[in-house]
Amino acid sequence: MLTVGHGPRNVLVVAGPHANEAALGGATVLRLAAQIAAARERGEDDGSAWHFLLCIDPDGAALNEPWLPGPYTLRGHYEHFFRPCAAEQPEWLPDDNPAARPVLPETRALVGVLDKLRPVLQCSLHGIDVGGSFVQLTSDVPGVPERIGKSAAELDIPLESGSSDAFQWPSPGPGVYVMPSASEAAGDGAHSTWARVRRYDGVTAIIEVPMWACDRSADTTPHPDPDQALRTAGAALRRDLPVVARVLRRIAPQPRASDRPILRTVRELVTLGPRLTADWDPAVRPPGAAPLPAMTTARVTSIEVYAQRIPLRAAAMLRRIAGVPSVTRLVDEWCEAYERAYRPRWVPVAAQVEQQARSVLAVYEELRV
Repeated sequence: MLTVGHGPRNVLVVAGPHANEAALGGATVLRLAAQIAAARERGEDDGSAWHFLLCIDPDGAALNEPWLPGPYTLRGHYEHFFRPCAAEQPEWLPDDNPAARPVLPETRALVGVLDKLRPVLQCSLHGIDVGGSFVQLTSDVPGVPERIGKSAAELDIPLESGSSDAFQWPSPGPGVYVMPSASEAAGDGAHSTWARVRRYDGVTAIIEVPMWACDRSADTTPHPDPDQALRTAGAALRRDLPVVARVLRRIAPQPRASDRPILRTVRELVTLGPRLTADWDPAVRPPGAAPLPAMTTARVTSIEVYAQRIPLRAAAMLRRIAGVPSVTRLVDEWCEAYERAYRPRWVPVAAQVEQQARSVLAVYEELRV
């Protein structure tokens, strides 16, 4: 852990909570550390100490390293893609039954740091492949929507104005979402290190920046036919994940020990189709489910991207451990379909880092007001 400054107000910035996002977060924490150190040298000291976890999942990050030299294409990204299964992601805590799944050593380390520092702000640095920039907060921080919106416009990055990650969460402004309280339905976030800071009256900001921008992610006009679009996306997700499952059963890969985490994730993903679509697909939503939010083009696009992203991830990781022609063909075809559907444009790494760093500072400075 890298620390800059001394004082009673602690800020913790966590890079690499998802292995496929570690490179961006690592660059951002170094950028922030240098900026804050320079401010301290100029005599600007507000009594805060900044602590940077440079990579919370180094083993997972190492499995993504072959992608870093490029080429920076969607197909190049998915050539070397890895993201651990849920139980092996450091930010997830056991659910209401502590014996439900083991706590990773990385999770224990993160919880230990949180309990020691009791930060006023924790920032968790994330990224997405295709979409827009957005921030999820465990408590509302007025002023943040305006700050991140101004920055995104300057950097030509769309705001994710209907994120499927925060599907039913209140939004105080474009690109910002507030996690419901612990007494309400908050999804997986309620069982994460994000929510832990509430016990110290702290706030967590989950900061997402895209590698490829999709301008439809910012379109807040009503979608022309959301019912049909959601049904189509749900049907595609329930169709494509079983395709990967059938290939997995047929080839029965026997990976080397270092690749077993990849196989565990593939096995998890291929079972998730029905559960993932139950929240939003009219064809399978349970009776009595909460009404859908206003289905804007941005919100529908986020769901459509998600429905294509998950099968592609499963196929791409299976290809890494069993590069048979049928799997490679799936990855090629689904990457091409992804690009055709959303016309993503590469966001330069410098702009990704700048937007993420500015978002961290925006939350901290508005929280301090």
